[in-house]
Amino acid sequence: MSEDLTAARTEDQGPIRVVVADDHPMWRDAVARDLVEAGFDVVATADDGHGAVNRTRATEPDVLVLDLHLPGLTGAEVCARLAQGSRPGRPRTRILILSASGDSKDVLEAVKAGALGYLVKSAGREEFLAAVRSTAAGEPVFTARLAGLVLGEFRRVRSEAADSASRRAVPELTDRETEILKYVATGMGYKEIAAALFLSHRTVQNHVQNIFGKLHLNNRVELARFAYERGIDPAGPA
Repeated sequence: MSEDLTAARTEDQGPIRVVVADDHPMWRDAVARDLVEAGFDVVATADDGHGAVNRTRATEPDVLVLDLHLPGLTGAEVCARLAQGSRPGRPRTRILILSASGDSKDVLEAVKAGALGYLVKSAGREEFLAAVRSTAAGEPVFTARLAGLVLGEFRRVRSEAADSASRRAVPELTDRETEILKYVATGMGYKEIAAALFLSHRTVQNHVQNIFGKLHLNNRVELARFAYERGIDPAGPA
Protein backbone atom coordinates (compact mmCIF):
# COMPACT_ATOMS: atom_id res chain seq x y z
CA MET A 1 0.00 0.00 0.00
CA SER A 2 1.27 3.50 -0.79
CA GLU A 3 2.58 5.62 2.04
CA ASP A 4 -0.22 8.20 1.80
CA LEU A 5 -2.82 5.52 2.58
CA THR A 6 -1.30 4.37 5.85
CA ALA A 7 -2.96 5.44 9.09
CA ALA A 8 0.19 6.62 10.87
CA ARG A 9 0.23 10.14 12.24
CA THR A 10 2.98 11.39 14.54
CA GLU A 11 4.35 9.24 17.35
CA ASP A 12 2.64 11.48 19.90
CA GLN A 13 -0.75 11.27 18.21
CA GLY A 14 -0.73 7.54 17.56
CA PRO A 15 -2.85 5.77 14.94
CA ILE A 16 -6.28 7.04 13.89
CA ARG A 17 -8.90 5.54 16.22
CA VAL A 18 -12.03 4.19 14.54
CA VAL A 19 -15.41 2.70 15.48
CA VAL A 20 -17.18 0.63 12.81
CA ALA A 21 -20.99 0.33 12.89
CA ASP A 22 -22.74 -2.04 10.48
CA ASP A 23 -25.46 -4.66 11.01
CA HIS A 24 -23.96 -7.18 8.57
CA PRO A 25 -21.33 -9.21 10.52
CA MET A 26 -19.25 -10.30 7.53
CA TRP A 27 -19.08 -6.77 6.11
CA ARG A 28 -18.39 -5.21 9.53
CA ASP A 29 -15.59 -7.70 10.24
CA ALA A 30 -14.06 -7.19 6.79
CA VAL A 31 -14.04 -3.39 7.19
CA ALA A 32 -12.50 -3.64 10.65
CA ARG A 33 -9.87 -6.09 9.39
CA ASP A 34 -8.90 -3.82 6.48
CA LEU A 35 -8.52 -0.91 8.88
CA VAL A 36 -6.36 -2.85 11.34
CA GLU A 37 -4.14 -4.21 8.56
CA ALA A 38 -3.62 -0.64 7.33
CA GLY A 39 -2.50 0.55 10.77
CA PHE A 40 -5.71 2.09 12.12
CA ASP A 41 -6.83 1.36 15.68
CA VAL A 42 -10.36 -0.13 15.64
CA VAL A 43 -11.45 0.58 19.22
CA ALA A 44 -14.99 -0.83 18.94
CA THR A 45 -17.66 -2.16 16.59
CA ALA A 46 -21.45 -1.97 16.74
CA ASP A 47 -24.31 -3.79 15.02
CA ASP A 48 -27.16 -1.32 15.59
CA GLY A 49 -27.82 2.42 15.96
CA HIS A 50 -27.95 2.51 19.74
CA GLY A 51 -24.71 0.55 19.96
CA ALA A 52 -23.06 2.97 17.54
CA VAL A 53 -24.02 5.93 19.74
CA ASN A 54 -23.02 4.26 23.01
CA ARG A 55 -19.68 2.89 21.82
CA THR A 56 -18.74 6.15 20.10
CA ARG A 57 -19.47 8.12 23.26
CA ALA A 58 -17.56 5.61 25.38
CA THR A 59 -14.42 5.43 23.24
CA GLU A 60 -14.39 8.92 21.61
CA PRO A 61 -12.72 7.76 18.37
CA ASP A 62 -11.39 10.05 15.67
CA VAL A 63 -13.76 8.55 13.09
CA LEU A 64 -17.03 6.63 13.15
CA VAL A 65 -17.52 4.55 10.00
CA LEU A 66 -21.30 4.29 9.93
CA ASP A 67 -23.77 2.30 7.85
CA LEU A 68 -26.84 4.36 6.99
CA HIS A 69 -29.52 1.72 7.52
CA LEU A 70 -29.13 0.26 11.01
CA PRO A 71 -31.63 -1.38 13.38
CA GLY A 72 -32.83 0.80 16.24
CA LEU A 73 -31.58 4.15 14.93
CA THR A 74 -30.81 5.15 11.35
CA GLY A 75 -27.40 6.49 10.47
CA ALA A 76 -28.81 10.03 10.29
CA GLU A 77 -30.33 9.62 13.76
CA VAL A 78 -26.98 8.40 15.09
CA CYS A 79 -25.29 11.50 13.62
CA ALA A 80 -27.86 13.79 15.22
CA ARG A 81 -27.57 12.17 18.67
CA LEU A 82 -23.80 12.32 18.66
CA ALA A 83 -23.93 15.99 17.64
CA GLN A 84 -26.32 16.75 20.50
CA GLY A 85 -24.26 14.84 23.03
CA SER A 86 -20.81 16.21 22.16
CA ARG A 87 -18.96 17.57 25.18
CA PRO A 88 -17.47 21.07 25.21
CA GLY A 89 -13.70 21.06 24.99
CA ARG A 90 -13.53 17.52 23.59
CA PRO A 91 -12.62 16.73 19.97
CA ARG A 92 -15.78 15.71 18.15
CA THR A 93 -15.81 12.33 16.40
CA ARG A 94 -16.04 12.81 12.64
CA ILE A 95 -18.48 10.59 10.82
CA LEU A 96 -17.99 8.84 7.49
CA ILE A 97 -21.12 7.18 6.10
CA LEU A 98 -20.36 3.90 4.32
CA SER A 99 -23.59 2.80 2.68
CA ALA A 100 -24.89 0.67 -0.17
CA SER A 101 -27.24 3.53 -1.04
CA GLY A 102 -26.26 6.44 -3.25
CA ASP A 103 -29.78 7.88 -3.17
CA SER A 104 -29.81 11.68 -3.06
CA LYS A 105 -32.28 11.78 -0.17
CA ASP A 106 -30.09 9.51 1.96
CA VAL A 107 -26.96 11.52 1.19
CA LEU A 108 -28.51 14.90 2.03
CA GLU A 109 -30.18 13.58 5.19
CA ALA A 110 -26.86 12.24 6.49
CA VAL A 111 -24.95 15.45 5.70
CA LYS A 112 -27.62 17.64 7.30
CA ALA A 113 -27.46 15.44 10.41
CA GLY A 114 -23.71 16.00 10.73
CA ALA A 115 -21.85 13.41 8.63
CA LEU A 116 -18.60 14.77 7.21
CA GLY A 117 -18.39 12.36 4.30
CA TYR A 118 -20.35 9.76 2.37
CA LEU A 119 -18.91 6.78 0.53
CA VAL A 120 -20.79 3.97 -1.22
CA LYS A 121 -19.83 0.38 -0.45
CA SER A 122 -18.82 -0.24 -4.05
CA ALA A 123 -15.71 1.87 -3.40
CA GLY A 124 -12.37 0.08 -3.51
CA ARG A 125 -10.30 -0.76 -0.43
CA GLU A 126 -7.69 1.94 -0.99
CA GLU A 127 -10.36 4.55 -1.71
CA PHE A 128 -12.07 3.62 1.55
CA LEU A 129 -8.87 3.80 3.62
CA ALA A 130 -8.01 7.17 2.10
CA ALA A 131 -11.53 8.37 2.91
CA VAL A 132 -11.15 7.43 6.59
CA ARG A 133 -7.82 9.23 6.74
CA SER A 134 -9.32 12.35 5.10
CA THR A 135 -12.31 12.26 7.45
CA ALA A 136 -9.99 12.12 10.47
CA ALA A 137 -8.23 15.22 9.11
CA GLY A 138 -11.54 17.08 8.81
CA GLU A 139 -11.74 16.90 5.01
CA PRO A 140 -15.21 16.22 3.50
CA VAL A 141 -15.25 13.01 1.48
CA PHE A 142 -17.63 12.57 -1.45
CA THR A 143 -17.46 11.07 -4.92
CA ALA A 144 -17.71 13.65 -7.72
CA ARG A 145 -21.43 12.93 -8.22
CA LEU A 146 -22.27 13.14 -4.52
CA ALA A 147 -20.18 16.30 -4.08
CA GLY A 148 -22.16 17.94 -6.86
CA LEU A 149 -25.38 16.86 -5.19
CA VAL A 150 -24.42 18.36 -1.83
CA LEU A 151 -23.18 21.57 -3.44
CA GLY A 152 -26.42 21.82 -5.42
CA GLU A 153 -28.45 21.50 -2.23
CA PHE A 154 -26.47 24.29 -0.57
CA ARG A 155 -27.12 26.47 -3.60
CA ARG A 156 -30.84 25.69 -3.42
CA VAL A 157 -30.94 26.67 0.25
CA ARG A 158 -29.06 29.84 -0.59
CA SER A 159 -31.49 30.73 -3.37
CA GLU A 160 -34.54 30.20 -1.14
CA ALA A 161 -33.02 32.35 1.60
CA ALA A 162 -31.64 35.06 -0.71
CA ASP A 163 -34.34 37.63 0.07
CA SER A 164 -33.65 37.54 3.79
CA ALA A 165 -29.95 36.62 3.89
CA SER A 166 -27.37 39.23 4.72
CA ARG A 167 -24.78 39.62 1.97
CA ARG A 168 -22.30 41.58 4.05
CA ALA A 169 -19.21 40.08 5.63
CA VAL A 170 -19.69 38.13 8.86
CA PRO A 171 -18.94 40.60 11.69
CA GLU A 172 -17.30 37.93 13.88
CA LEU A 173 -14.64 37.13 11.28
CA THR A 174 -11.54 39.01 10.17
CA ASP A 175 -11.13 39.88 6.49
CA ARG A 176 -8.70 36.98 6.04
CA GLU A 177 -11.06 34.52 7.74
CA THR A 178 -13.95 35.69 5.53
CA GLU A 179 -11.74 35.22 2.47
CA ILE A 180 -10.86 31.68 3.54
CA LEU A 181 -14.53 30.94 4.27
CA LYS A 182 -15.34 31.80 0.64
CA TYR A 183 -12.76 29.26 -0.55
CA VAL A 184 -14.08 26.60 1.83
CA ALA A 185 -17.53 27.13 0.29
CA THR A 186 -16.16 25.93 -3.07
CA GLY A 187 -15.10 22.59 -1.55
CA MET A 188 -11.37 23.32 -1.89
CA GLY A 189 -8.99 21.49 0.45
CA TYR A 190 -6.54 23.17 2.81
CA LYS A 191 -3.58 22.71 0.47
CA GLU A 192 -5.48 24.17 -2.48
CA ILE A 193 -6.58 27.20 -0.45
CA ALA A 194 -3.03 27.68 0.84
CA ALA A 195 -1.69 27.68 -2.73
CA ALA A 196 -4.36 30.12 -3.93
CA LEU A 197 -3.66 32.60 -1.11
CA PHE A 198 0.13 32.04 -0.88
CA LEU A 199 -0.18 30.87 2.72
CA SER A 200 1.14 27.80 4.49
CA HIS A 201 -1.07 24.73 4.91
CA ARG A 202 -0.83 25.15 8.71
CA THR A 203 -1.88 28.81 8.55
CA VAL A 204 -5.03 27.90 6.60
CA GLN A 205 -5.83 25.12 9.10
CA ASN A 206 -5.45 27.57 12.00
CA HIS A 207 -7.73 30.11 10.32
CA VAL A 208 -10.38 27.45 9.67
CA GLN A 209 -10.22 26.31 13.31
CA ASN A 210 -10.70 29.93 14.43
CA ILE A 211 -13.72 30.20 12.11
CA PHE A 212 -15.17 27.01 13.64
CA GLY A 213 -14.87 28.52 17.12
CA LYS A 214 -16.28 31.93 16.24
CA LEU A 215 -19.27 30.55 14.33
CA HIS A 216 -19.86 27.58 16.66
CA LEU A 217 -19.62 25.11 13.79
CA ASN A 218 -18.00 21.68 13.73
CA ASN A 219 -16.81 20.83 10.23
CA ARG A 220 -16.20 22.16 6.73
CA VAL A 221 -19.54 20.93 5.43
CA GLU A 222 -21.27 23.13 8.01
CA LEU A 223 -19.01 26.04 7.03
CA ALA A 224 -20.02 25.67 3.39
CA ARG A 225 -23.69 25.51 4.36
CA PHE A 226 -23.27 28.63 6.52
CA ALA A 227 -21.71 30.55 3.64
CA TYR A 228 -24.51 29.69 1.24
CA GLU A 229 -27.26 30.43 3.78
CA ARG A 230 -25.71 33.84 4.47
CA GLY A 231 -25.46 34.62 0.77
CA ILE A 232 -21.65 34.79 0.85
CA ASP A 233 -20.38 34.32 -2.69
CA PRO A 234 -17.73 31.57 -3.02
CA ALA A 235 -14.29 32.57 -4.24
CA GLY A 236 -13.66 32.37 -7.96
CA PRO A 237 -11.13 30.04 -9.55
CA ALA A 238 -7.59 30.47 -8.27
